[in-house]
Amino acid sequence: MAKNKDSMSNILVVALSVCFACSIVVSATAVLLKPQRIANKDADRNKNILQAAGLYKPGVTRGSDIDELFASFTLRMVDLQEKRVLDDAEVEQLGFDISRYDQRKASKNPDISKDLSTAEDIASISRRARYSVVYLLHDDAGQVDKVVVPVHGYGLWSIMYGFVSLQGDFNTVSGITFYEQGETAGLGGEVVNPVWRGSWVGKRIYGGDGDVALTVVKGRVDPTNTNAVHQIDGLSGATLTSRGVENLVGYWLGDEGFGPVLNQLQSGAI
Repeated sequence: MAKNKDSMSNILVVALSVCFACSIVVSATAVLLKPQRIANKDADRNKNILQAAGLYKPGVTRGSDIDELFASFTLRMVDLQEKRVLDDAEVEQLGFDISRYDQRKASKNPDISKDLSTAEDIASISRRARYSVVYLLHDDAGQVDKVVVPVHGYGLWSIMYGFVSLQGDFNTVSGITFYEQGETAGLGGEVVNPVWRGSWVGKRIYGGDGDVALTVVKGRVDPTNTNAVHQIDGLSGATLTSRGVENLVGYWLGDEGFGPVLNQLQSGAI
């Protein structure tokens, strides 16, 4: 007697066979495309670092130029716990590939991260990786012309990830960019607006006492205000996102972040 093709057992066999075949295809594709995904991730990171430093020009800079421009940076790993820059031997001993180091992933590893207290966690990130990478651009005389540091912090709906670039005085902003955020489009999402990001250029992070003085004000900055050099226009209708940006800058450029390392770089101690 011929087997019923519409029987439940036959349907299950066919369904499971199709699922198995599809899983093999998906898995194989993921493995084969992994190098390309890593390359794309690196290229996007490099592009955003160049954007923050003012070296990437949309519509002008070609994809082939990104690697060449990024190669002009010197990558240094810093120990945020000990507040210092590590030398090459120390990085090698830790077993890190500095060009591929994933700070976000590291922040989830309790062995190389710190659980932040409420008082410390002004950027609302919960944990901070012990190690991070800074990107240095030197001039022809060998002096640091720009330094780019990674930053992240919570806005209204999401953690915003980006980079801040400072000029060689380690105080004046030369650019900022956010490459990942989930804020409200047209409101907090304006953190990626080139016009708003351009308003950061020339602003100063630190006040005369050496503490972070930069704030994101409500409304527009009054250019006659004596503190205008430390102030950024607020995002219309996005008070919490604006406050989040201010807080992430305050944390990452402050004493718990890159502040002590920038002081060492400025003094020539490194």
